Amino acid sequence: MARYKIAILISGRGSNMAALIEACRDESFPAEVALVLSNRPEAPGLEIAKAAHIPTQVIEHGDFDSREAFDAAMTESLAASGVRLICLAGFMRLLSAEFCQRWRDSLINIHPSLLPAFKGLHVHERMLETGVRIAGCTVHFVRPEMDEGPILVQAAVPIAADDTPKTLAARILVQEHRIYPLAVRLIAEGRARTAGGMVAIDNYGLPEQILINPPLE
Repeated sequence: MARYKIAILISGRGSNMAALIEACRDESFPAEVALVLSNRPEAPGLEIAKAAHIPTQVIEHGDFDSREAFDAAMTESLAASGVRLICLAGFMRLLSAEFCQRWRDSLINIHPSLLPAFKGLHVHERMLETGVRIAGCTVHFVRPEMDEGPILVQAAVPIAADDTPKTLAARILVQEHRIYPLAVRLIAEGRARTAGGMVAIDNYGLPEQILINPPLE
């Protein structure tokens, strides 16, 4: 049976990209990375993808007069590669409504908070400033509004009294690397689908789908 083709969009180091690539190395994993696309030619993640023998492409946003034109160029490349799912992994560009609609329910993102809380940037600093006790991360389907869309998977990460933005970000990142492949697996196996603005997941009670809640260190 053919594996589910995915593309990964990056702008930087692509640590979540690397986690997805590693998951796809397992022949039992239902997806494969068909393309890694970046808007920055110097993105370190491109070298990681090349080392894994994955096709890469650079489409620089500065070469286009508008966001819509840039997104249209990406769509052309993504469609030509035959991908069925696009995974944003540190892709630092806002996407147009047209792009989000073209790839609706085939476009997912990971965010370092328990959405809908703490959308946007400087998430770790804001969580510590606010004094919340539980942080985490979320994989969600993308909608045109920033950090909006039906939630696929979340992981909770307790905040320690001595946490800094750096230490908290590092512990959340560990969980990001666990839940992003899980989200891709659920989609590739046909077990996750949007319904009424939410995500319905078949066999949600299986052990692999429990909320990841690591112990406080």
